[in-house]
Amino acid sequence: MNINKNDTAIVVIDPQNDVLSETGVSWDLVGDSVKENKTVENIERIFKAAKQNGFEVFISPHYYYPTDYNWQFVGTLEQMMLGVKEFTRSGPLTLDGFLGSGADWLDRYKPFIEDGKTIVVSPHKVYGPQSNDLVLQLRKRNLSKVILLGMLANLCVEAHLRDLIEQGFEVLVVKDATAAPRHPELGDGYKAALINFGYVANAVLSTDEVVAAMK
Repeated sequence: MNINKNDTAIVVIDPQNDVLSETGVSWDLVGDSVKENKTVENIERIFKAAKQNGFEVFISPHYYYPTDYNWQFVGTLEQMMLGVKEFTRSGPLTLDGFLGSGADWLDRYKPFIEDGKTIVVSPHKVYGPQSNDLVLQLRKRNLSKVILLGMLANLCVEAHLRDLIEQGFEVLVVKDATAAPRHPELGDGYKAALINFGYVANAVLSTDEVVAAMK
């Protein structure tokens, strides 16, 4: 996969406190994986390389509003997420209570995300981008390749990967700029994701390799 700022976008999924901060509601499940991969640091390295080298950056966030808690059925991880109020916000048209909340960006990423240039797309609601405007925003800029990273590896990252591939994009996954839950019954989500990344993505590279290729 040829990485070029003219046709390649950086897509960061869920760079939010609830899955990347030690105070986040999901830290007990994801913390070990985040620390082992140096996920927080590696996401920041990709942000820096993107800004320094003129790549367009997109954020695909995850938010739940009060009305979402009225859903009549959910999947296993959805139930967990809703149960602990992961990524919860007070409403789609207000930022009341947002600053510093689990749905907010990690503080160290704010200079990159809030620079007036990064595109924050509408929220995805389950795992994939089918329910937001990520693909539209990419197409409108004639971007056909995606460098994909963020959280969680076996859920939102894998779901974004699969849909973007189906939509005709070339997709590279940054394997150590993501992490996943480890659950005593459900298993190690990161191991599962790595296997599927290898089968599905156009490339699976480390942060070191991606940063070098972006220069």
